[in-house]
Amino acid sequence: MLETITAFAPASTADRPEPTPAQLAACLTRMLDEIDYGMLLVGADAQLHYANHAARHELDGDHPLQLAGRTLRPLRPQDAAPLHDALAAAQRGLRKLVTLGSGAHRVGISVVPLPENAAERAGGQGPLTLLVLGKRQVCEQLSVHGFARSVNLTPAETRVLELLCSGVRPTAIARQQNVAVSTVRTQIGSIRAKTGAASIAELVRQVAVLPPLVGALRGQWAAGAVGAMGGR
Repeated sequence: MLETITAFAPASTADRPEPTPAQLAACLTRMLDEIDYGMLLVGADAQLHYANHAARHELDGDHPLQLAGRTLRPLRPQDAAPLHDALAAAQRGLRKLVTLGSGAHRVGISVVPLPENAAERAGGQGPLTLLVLGKRQVCEQLSVHGFARSVNLTPAETRVLELLCSGVRPTAIARQQNVAVSTVRTQIGSIRAKTGAASIAELVRQVAVLPPLVGALRGQWAAGAVGAMGGR
């Protein structure tokens, strides 16, 4: 991966030394932490080598995947076989999409085999596998709030937009907010006017396709738990 980045990097100049592999690895780690999809690197034995910020945040007590030390395990016993089969297929170079969990915690996971590099072959570790975690909700709260600020929504309109993006109907929003349905419909009309959306569905789509917004405040997580990318 670092070799690819180096290949596309601008030619170094006399006053700009070429970044070292360690510097590139640190930069790549920061880039991955800005991606709003959970991403994990695991070995054939489901041992975790790296998790970005979104993945560390996602793997809570309700997520279908759990960490036991550095081993990735499914929360439900019936999900063990599909996960094992997908990881085994990745070792053969096959991509898989698996769905784990149930109900509100049902999550799709993309299992992507990564090419084995020379160091991994020499160490006999085998190729790593990338797991990309699907989202458990259509619109992330940070994206909703960022979008609301960009189009100058009021706090009340922002709350209505947040509920619409969560699939709550206007009548239910009125009950939750303890206001008349006509008030909510007026707020929706104002939101549509400010965003140019022709319908609630289009409004939700505008938020759903936004680029990811990741919180500036990072939760602390033991750095040694997954190992630095530059250390591989």
